[in-house]
Formats: sequence, structure tokens, C-alpha cells
Amino acid sequence: MLEDLTIKDFALIDSDYLEFTKGFTVLSGETGAGKSILIGALSFLLGGKADVQQIRAGKKEASVSGTFLIPSGLPVRTEYTDEDEPRNALEWLSFHGIEIENDRVLLRRIIRDTGKNGAWINDTPVTRGDLAQFSAFLVDIHGQHEHQSLMKVAEHRKYLDARAGITAEVEAFTQKYAELVQKRKQLAQYNMSDSERLRKLDMMTFAVQEITEAKLKPHEDADLEDEQARLASYEKIYSDVDSINQLLSDDENGVIGLLKKIRRDSNHVTDLDKSLATLDDRVESAFYELSDIAQEFSSYQNALVYDPSRLAVVEERLSLIYNLKKKYAESVNSSLSQVFAYLEQAQKFIEENADGNSRREALMAEIKVLEKEVLEDAEKLSKARKAAASTMNEEVDQILAKLGMKGTTFAVQINQKAGSDVEQLCGPYGKDDIEFMISANPGNPPLPLAKIASGGELSRVMLALKTIFARTDSVETLVFDEIDTGIGGEVAVAVGAHMKNLSKNRQIFCITHLASIAVYADNQIKIEKSVSGEITSSNVYPVEGEARVAEIARMLSGDSDTSQSLEHARSLLAKYSGGN
Repeated sequence: MLEDLTIKDFALIDSDYLEFTKGFTVLSGETGAGKSILIGALSFLLGGKADVQQIRAGKKEASVSGTFLIPSGLPVRTEYTDEDEPRNALEWLSFHGIEIENDRVLLRRIIRDTGKNGAWINDTPVTRGDLAQFSAFLVDIHGQHEHQSLMKVAEHRKYLDARAGITAEVEAFTQKYAELVQKRKQLAQYNMSDSERLRKLDMMTFAVQEITEAKLKPHEDADLEDEQARLASYEKIYSDVDSINQLLSDDENGVIGLLKKIRRDSNHVTDLDKSLATLDDRVESAFYELSDIAQEFSSYQNALVYDPSRLAVVEERLSLIYNLKKKYAESVNSSLSQVFAYLEQAQKFIEENADGNSRREALMAEIKVLEKEVLEDAEKLSKARKAAASTMNEEVDQILAKLGMKGTTFAVQINQKAGSDVEQLCGPYGKDDIEFMISANPGNPPLPLAKIASGGELSRVMLALKTIFARTDSVETLVFDEIDTGIGGEVAVAVGAHMKNLSKNRQIFCITHLASIAVYADNQIKIEKSVSGEITSSNVYPVEGEARVAEIARMLSGDSDTSQSLEHARSLLAKYSGGN
């Protein structure tokens, strides 16, 4: 649930802070006052497109932030893979390592005049894609804006499964189907010709024997290359180290000899001037450090031994390793780990193919059992979907008739996947391709839901579906824009009543011009445009008491000052909104 919204320098809005509650909230105002700007700011916050034109004229950046209350008790998996998709807002936060406090999360987004924008969930920076993915669990915006989850055909199957109460069964089916696919892949290896399998088996056996006999060690090639370089450069190394030792020597021209003189003089001058004590300490440290270095170089030189036989052994070993890399790695310059990886793959192939036909026959038997189970389970899922679809079609048609779309027919289209065998007939979610369809006029063929052109019609279809899905859909906040396009009278009253009913279990926001819808709201927010000099602003504020009566009166007749319109407004509010 959206608890508050802070908007700063967004479009015509200078600075506004709004608090929201549960239930049904209406957004109203004169045409052109900027009602859609408020929805645009919310859409921006939820990961919508960012444009520098959204920044208020003369400002450097625009920002929107909002606090959301997330229902506690949502199921959160503690074990998951990178391929698992989060199922709700709490699980998304858990998957991304973002902590939540007091069941609340703060979303914040900015855009600067340079075009750069940033987004945060609590204090964690996120990408726009992450923000959009997370906010999809929080808010659906229907109408001319984004976040229309029901417009995505891939989502239709999920909604129907939730309505049919088979979500858990579908997840179990998906796991079984994945097991079947994996076993088919294994069988494909055994379906090669016997001669090809035996040839590859001999090749892998030879590879395992050759690599194993080499008794390779991790990183051995790099270590040997370093040793080869030392042995081959013995004369140069000895000459350089000998030169270093002579320069560092203890005689009067060597560094150590000179440092002894410097140290003696430093001690003497420090006795005369204590302010040089720090420098004296550093001289002493340098003396001991270089003396230690000289000792190390001397020991290294004494240990240097030219061993041509060892060089031959190293070069022979490197030749063996290079030959193995040439056979079993991408190139002779590849890491030795590739040879170890090839060894592991070869051993696995031998293990899986050594028993030949017996393993293939066992796999075929396992696949046959799984194919039967998958087909049977897919049929059960399909029957449950068809039963739920039939009921849902009737429910949606009834609601649409009340919402001014009498004659409109809704249909859940369920088509069996094309193919001639079980692999083609079934997919990860069963044997059905599912899409929501609409016939806007009697006698017209049904078209995909996405083909509905009118924003008002689309919003009313969404309202009907959301009314039905309210018990299973986890999205808490629904926003309806342009829902009153082309309606009035009794239809508008019915729309308002449906909004009110839906708000019992969801937080509902609606932009409307119709008083017959607005009077059903628990809360009303007015958007008003003002001009000061050359600066135009949109001001957003809640209206209550007499201020709301006046706003309803304006919506009724365009005039909020006449006693007749005011009295009419009071009576409607008393009847439908408890006098608010």
C-alpha cells in the first residue's frame, strides 16, 4: 500500500507531499489542471521512462519518493537458484539482499538536467529495470500509462491458474517437465550409432589414461615456465646479482660501507643537536634494511647453481604438458585447468556410456513413465483451466454489462499446443496456450485484449478482471486512469460502486471527471493549476468537509457556488461516502 508520496520539481509540480490511506481515493480537478502529472510522477517512481522534460522549468533535477507498506507474512523462500523468479515483494527484496524495516520500503528516483537519473530502494542503488520489476509487485497502473500486467499475454496463464487454484500444481508440473527434458538429453547421447559410441568411448578412455599417467599438478605449467626462465638465464642472473652484491658491499666504496660512515656521522651530529634525532633513526633504519637486503642477495648468489640436467628435465616436462594442451585444451597457451576439465568430462562420458545398451534401455523406460505422467498431469491442468475459464467468462461479461459495455463478450481462449508427440504437445506449464480475448460488439469475432483501442474501455475491462482476481492477485495498489471515458449516468454509478467494492481488499486510485464516481471514494485529492506571473504550477491537496462538497458540486454542474449544486453534492456524499 502506498502511504505517502513526495514530489519535487516534477513537471508543473513545485513541491508536494501527500499521505494516503487504505480504500478508494479519487483524483479530481479541472481539465488541464495536471491530474495526469500526479500519475506520471508515480509511474516515474515505479520505473517508468525518464525524460529531462519532466523537470520543472528552471530547475536542475526532479525527484519523486514514496513509502510503501508491504504485507507481512508473505512466503519467502530461503533456498533458490539464479533462475528462480521472486513471487512477491518480500521475496524480491530477500533475493536482492535488501532489508526492510517495520514492513515498509522507501522508493526514490531522480532525474537531472544532464539526462542522468538514479533510483534507490531504501538506501540501495538499483537500476531502472530492477525498480520496475520490484514495483510491479506493488502497483498496477491501468489506462494510458504503463504497468499493465494484464496486457502481457504471458501473464494470462498465471491469472487463470490462480483463479483455478492450481498454481502449486503447475509448479510441480514444471519440475517434472524439466526432469523429462533432461532425461531426453541424456538419451540423445545413447542414440548415437554403436560404432560412433564405441569410437568415442575408446577416444575418451585413451585420453583419461594419457592425462592420468602424466600426473599433472595444478599450475604446474606456470611454475615450470618460471623455472625454465631461471635456468636458461643463469649467466645473466649471476652477473646481475654479482654486480648488486659488489655495489652493496661492506668495503669503503660499497653502499653498506658508505652507510656505516653516514650512520657514524649522524650519531655524532645528533648528540650535538637533538632535533636531528628523527633523521638519525631513519638513517639507522636504512642501514639495517639495506644490510638485510645485501645479505639476502649474497645468500641467493651462493645458492645459484647451473644445472643443465635439470633444465633438460624441465623442458621435457613442459613439452609433455604442451602436447596435452594441444590435444585437450583450446590452445597450447590455455590454462592447464582446461586439461583437467577435459579429463573430468571424459571420465563422466565413460561412466555414462560404459554399460551401453543397458543404460539406454533404462533411460527409455524412465522417459516412457515420465511422458505418461506429464501427459496425464497436463490433461488435469487443462480441464481445471477450462472449468475456471468458463466461470470467469460469465463473471466478466456480467461486470462489463454493468460498467456500460453491454454486448461486450470476454473469452479466455485456450488452445492446445501444436505438435504430434508429447514434447511438442506440452511445454513447461502444460498443453495449453492461453490468451484473454474481447469481442467489443455482438457478432464480431473476439480479438486479443491488447487490441482494445479505447483507454476507457481498457480500464473498465481491467476493473472487471481486477474485481474477479482481487482474492488471488498480490498487487495491493491499483491506479485507474481515463476509466470514465464515454460513460455517464447509471453506468458511472455502477463503476463507482465497483471501485468501492474492490477497495475493500485493495488500495484504489482513480482519476475521474464524474461526480457519480467520486462520491464513492473514501478520500478525494484535488489537483489545481495556478499562475503567478509567468510561472504555472499544479497544486495537489486533499479536500475534506465543505471543501469536498464544493469540489463535488463543481464536478456536478461546473459551479460550486450555487446552493442547489452544493445541496446535491451533500446528499450524494451522505448516500455513497458516509458524508465525507
